Amino acid sequence: MAARTKTTKDRPSYRCTECGWQTAKWLGRCPECQAWGTVEEYGTPAVRTTSPGRVTTSAVPIAQVDGRQATARSTGVPELDRVLGGGLVPGAVVLLAGEPGVGKSTLLLDAAAKSASAEHPTLYVTGEESASQVRLRADRINALHDHLYLAAETDLAAVLGHLDAVKPSLLILDSVQTVASPEIDGAPGGMAQVREVAGALIRASKERGMSTLLVGHVTKDGAIAGPRLLEHLVDVVLHFEGDRHARLRLVRGVKNRYGATDEVGCFELHDEGITGLTDPSGLFLTRRDEPVPGTCLTVTLEGRRPLVAEVQSLTVDSQLPSPRRTTSGLETSRVSMMLAVLEQRGRISALGKRDIYSATVGGVKLSEPAADLAIALALASAATDTPLPKNLVAIGEVGLAGEVRRVTGVQRRLSEAHRLGFTHALVPTDPGKVPPGMKVLEVADMGDALRVLPRSRRREAPRDAEDRR
Repeated sequence: MAARTKTTKDRPSYRCTECGWQTAKWLGRCPECQAWGTVEEYGTPAVRTTSPGRVTTSAVPIAQVDGRQATARSTGVPELDRVLGGGLVPGAVVLLAGEPGVGKSTLLLDAAAKSASAEHPTLYVTGEESASQVRLRADRINALHDHLYLAAETDLAAVLGHLDAVKPSLLILDSVQTVASPEIDGAPGGMAQVREVAGALIRASKERGMSTLLVGHVTKDGAIAGPRLLEHLVDVVLHFEGDRHARLRLVRGVKNRYGATDEVGCFELHDEGITGLTDPSGLFLTRRDEPVPGTCLTVTLEGRRPLVAEVQSLTVDSQLPSPRRTTSGLETSRVSMMLAVLEQRGRISALGKRDIYSATVGGVKLSEPAADLAIALALASAATDTPLPKNLVAIGEVGLAGEVRRVTGVQRRLSEAHRLGFTHALVPTDPGKVPPGMKVLEVADMGDALRVLPRSRRREAPRDAEDRR
């Protein structure tokens, strides 16, 4: 008797719990979203059809829909409103993620107190701390308000009960990974629990017209912990960035259904709390009476906001066979590229035999190519021990052939530099409209750019051993 052939209906199927990708065999890593350990077996679903049912709301022409119900309300923190697109929209769900200790709870507690009022009460639910701990922080940052309610809960049913009792206009949950539903198997923070908690709170927000701010944890790679579905469900995704050893904090919009995704909010974290910075360029500059070798200023764009930043470099004779290359706030690969361009195109060969240290001021991170010219000039200034002219900014991308390429937003960058009192600028060719009173030097390659170093004071670096003798 022939053996029974296993039909397609009897075969097991596998599905990724992160993105929903399906396959006929098990894999350790999902080829769609590249997540490990998310492919699980599930039964072949029976084919069902859904018959038409009663509609809850009749379809109307889009021009007749009342858009006033989606009017944003200010959080009381202008820098946060800037990233959100004007404020919080009723019914919107915002996910704020960031590393531990970066200041997420401090920022949201301050926003909760400033947005609370008799007409718009605020509910702050903490699952990571006790109510007394949050009260101590509120005393320190002066975030007390009669209509700001505080609850320490880790049960989803209890959180929904608080919504019925307080009826808030704004709910802040810190954090979504600490709350669990007893009806769902799994520990708090697991994929199933996070999906259930987020889904329940999103439904409550839409039904009540309540704005919701969810705090999310991040993994060691900087990605938001939990299922990727969480980012798709919410309306706004914000990333809170910053070095814990620096005062600067940045709130960057990653997804926003109600505004632009290229906005950045700047904050300063201090002992008394966190404050917004409408003009943060002062944190990234060092004011001096006389210019110092190895320093150069540039203008970077964080979203649509121009910020003047300072690049510093230091070169010293090395005692090691392999000289050190240390960077802080700069990409090591871009600094190495600028060293190669200076050595080959700028004829400064002594850089390869020295220890080189490059950093930014104030904890700002420069990753865009527009900072290439400033990095190269700072390295050349340090190698020749010659300071650049005072009140000079350098903007431009440097190619491996030594050419200086155009970058986006040159006019906005020049306007910001002119507003802060800088009178000279090095830019690629054809910069567009220049602010009145500002002298702009157009450079086509690194040879043109290196001519800004005063020759009368420049100490040329030796090119080889014969020159040193």
